Amino acid sequence: MCRTLATSLAVVLIFCVRWGHADIPQSVAELWSDFDPRKDPLETEIIREWKEDGGVFRHVRYFIGTFKGKPARMAAIYGFPDGAKEKLPAVMHIHGGGQRASLSEVKMLVARGYAALSVNWGGSGNGKAPFNSVEGAKPGAPNTDWGAVDPTQLNVQGYSSMLPGLKQFFEDREHPKNCNWYLLTLGCRRGLTFLEQQPEVDPQRLGVHGYSMGGNLTMYVAGTDSRVKAAVPGVGGQGWRWQSHGFIGGVAQQEHIKGGIGIFRRTLSFESYAPLIRCPVLHRSASNDFHGWMDDVYRTDALIKGQPVRHAWSVHFNHRLTPEVAVTMPLWFDHFLKGGPALPETPASELALKTKDGVPRLRVAPKSAWPIARCDIYYSVDPDPRARFWRSTEVARHGDVFSAKLPLEATDRLLFAFANVFYTPPKPVSMAELPGYGKEPIREVSLSTVLHTAKPDSLNTAGVRATEKPTTLIEDFAHGWRDWYRLNVGNPDHWQNWTRKITDPKWRGTDGAKLIVTLKIAKTNRMAFVAVENEWRSYRGPRKTFVCEKEIPGASTEQTVVLAAADLKSTAADGAPLKSWSQLDVLGLCAYHQEKGQPSKPLRWNGPAPEFRRVEWKWSDMKQAATEASEFAFRH
Repeated sequence: MCRTLATSLAVVLIFCVRWGHADIPQSVAELWSDFDPRKDPLETEIIREWKEDGGVFRHVRYFIGTFKGKPARMAAIYGFPDGAKEKLPAVMHIHGGGQRASLSEVKMLVARGYAALSVNWGGSGNGKAPFNSVEGAKPGAPNTDWGAVDPTQLNVQGYSSMLPGLKQFFEDREHPKNCNWYLLTLGCRRGLTFLEQQPEVDPQRLGVHGYSMGGNLTMYVAGTDSRVKAAVPGVGGQGWRWQSHGFIGGVAQQEHIKGGIGIFRRTLSFESYAPLIRCPVLHRSASNDFHGWMDDVYRTDALIKGQPVRHAWSVHFNHRLTPEVAVTMPLWFDHFLKGGPALPETPASELALKTKDGVPRLRVAPKSAWPIARCDIYYSVDPDPRARFWRSTEVARHGDVFSAKLPLEATDRLLFAFANVFYTPPKPVSMAELPGYGKEPIREVSLSTVLHTAKPDSLNTAGVRATEKPTTLIEDFAHGWRDWYRLNVGNPDHWQNWTRKITDPKWRGTDGAKLIVTLKIAKTNRMAFVAVENEWRSYRGPRKTFVCEKEIPGASTEQTVVLAAADLKSTAADGAPLKSWSQLDVLGLCAYHQEKGQPSKPLRWNGPAPEFRRVEWKWSDMKQAATEASEFAFRH
């Protein structure tokens, strides 16, 4: 009898546990099994229509769905070429965080012969004071209205939580539908329904692209909707954001999930969506992106099977794209949606560790019908993708095969390497409709190799030798600005030049060293020298910015600026001096420095920007130099 009772209780317990989770999705397929993006009528409103630049444009709003008894509607901008005679391919654009539906994106696509829709997922109007109205909306125009739910950035906690507790959440218990990403993806998939129902559109030729949070949504939509025939995520959409990553000095992760990690992984994390994608994917990003960690982008995209996949990386940048990388997006759609020329294949590459001289080499052998302009090869020893400095190399070219040595100072660190190959497309491509790309057409296209990684045991087994030495010369500009990222180039008042070289053990400053900047400046100006400590390495210490502003007299000859660490003062209220160069991640030479959120400074630069000649470390005497060099070698 006892055995029978125990068995009965066990059965009841198992039944209760299973019953309690029976309606909670355990996979991406289960999460989306009850949603039909075509089921409900769109109830489309045309808020405004106009014509310009050869296109027809409409500010529209469509019905998303009913949540908790209240309707939700998405505002958007729709456009198509005026007078189109045939059915058009169509692309949906998904904006990033803090942004809005982009008329500029729609105009760019319309100019290339597409119908285009830019959804305003971040808007929230409720018929009253709009938040993030669509670009070009008239005052008081209806905006996105999420009704009883709120997946916008007014509900930030909803992006990493599946928990109930707030009235705007979808379910009254822990559930993946409580996460903002579910509702946003649902709203975007309804955008595809809008596109396929337009009389100008060929529903068999739909593409989607997005930037940042829009890059995330591009991966979600492509992984759940077979109507997508080509996808281009940008600076976002990488998996394992919930996972801890071990770096030198500590552990970091992107998101701290509220709720069961297992359910989140299986239903909402990008590594569970990538295997479901059934369309070609081009991933555009920045090598030091905070939102799309490079290593994990490759790791995620490797799960996309049976489809063309390409990567294009803007080196040294964070959350920005160079023109040669940006232009890959319209060319990707041109091929897969319009039958245009195909982009080159991912350049073939090989990392050779076992060499005669003990120095690793990267060999790149791209094959392409397009002329190959050049190949840039990079490597790094920093495991943190956000903070690592990508060392440039001297590249040897033999026909269309490129190779470069990757010398190291030590063999006890990870080695990372990849290359960017620059091609000349059949004809230049204009992106003049988008801000930041200028009126001149783009004449080169950049595609990246795979990311190669070698562990210390592999280096030592292969006989790799430490042949490189630390150096005091940070930059002599013999190769221009190739080791820097530059912002506002050409702007006489806002130019900025930044490098991560000083975080690399080869160029890291030591205690007692002074920073020497040699430059030529035509007119007297007050310039900012900026150093950022622990830029992304919160596991190593708090992020701090230190600035030294110096007035530099105009002269016809070169002059030097000498800075001790203590000359740079914290931008925090205490104004404390920089104690050591050893924790720095970024060095900036700028027209001025302004902390985020502080009032703008007046434009003040006088004359042309300086001509920089050298940046280097120096010691006050040779004895100190020898001591510091010895200590440096011991520590690093």
